[in-house]
Amino acid sequence: MLPWKRALRPLAALLLTAAVAVVPATTAQAAEAAATSNSGWNDYSCKPSAAHPRPVVLVHGTFANSVDNWLGLAPYLEDRGYCVFSLDYGQLQGVPFFHALGPIDRSAEQLSAYVDKVLTATGAAKADLVGHSQGGMMPRYYLKFLGGAAKVNALVGIAPNNHGTTLAGLTNLLPYFPGAEDLLSAATPALAQQVVGSDFMTKLNEGGDTVPGVRYTVIATKYDEVVTPYRSQFLNGPGVKNVLIQDLCAVDISEHAFLGLTDRIAFHEVANALDPARATATTCASAIG
Repeated sequence: MLPWKRALRPLAALLLTAAVAVVPATTAQAAEAAATSNSGWNDYSCKPSAAHPRPVVLVHGTFANSVDNWLGLAPYLEDRGYCVFSLDYGQLQGVPFFHALGPIDRSAEQLSAYVDKVLTATGAAKADLVGHSQGGMMPRYYLKFLGGAAKVNALVGIAPNNHGTTLAGLTNLLPYFPGAEDLLSAATPALAQQVVGSDFMTKLNEGGDTVPGVRYTVIATKYDEVVTPYRSQFLNGPGVKNVLIQDLCAVDISEHAFLGLTDRIAFHEVANALDPARATATTCASAIG
């Protein structure tokens, strides 16, 4: 091993460990306020209407939780008559509020149990899933390997990491930091699994991106700095609609986070995906609709 590589081993380990440990410490207060607020959704007495006969399950992204990821979209859908639910998944021991860090296959098992819970409570035969980032990709494992296709009508992914990310090329540097990949896998399995070319990504996409009977919508932004290149988010297969938000509104500059958190143009396209029979054109004016 080259001397400079040997010297960088402890540095890489220190940086990665600090990144995982410091995030909760520096932002826990804000996350706690969000997580303990009255979300207004997850009402298990809600019964889907004839106009919207399926409950909507929202699936948060990496480092997010069932509340903070959906402070914009959940009320938007509730106001339009949907029964809306959200879950926490992928929790790591000792890391509060910031989830979706555990093994993605186990997170998919959590989603499976939660969808069953929602369907039982609402009496619906199927649910629709809307996910942001990892939350738009992880359900594909549930659909493909855990029988979810029989219980899900549509999956809408907002900036989903469907084929792995290069993080704008940063993942190409991992081989130059010996031990970094092993530490990443051990400390935050979901991060390692989302790197382009990972064993998880290979398994997820083998044999095709989709499964029969489910409608898929992907909503992406060309300014995504997390899931790169952004076109890797798009899916191939029957029943797929891929949307680039700038094709709907050229001046929309939302990046990865804001696309799922606050972008009402993206929210309008989510509503269209959930109810295509009543879809209306998504334009820049949708931001104020």
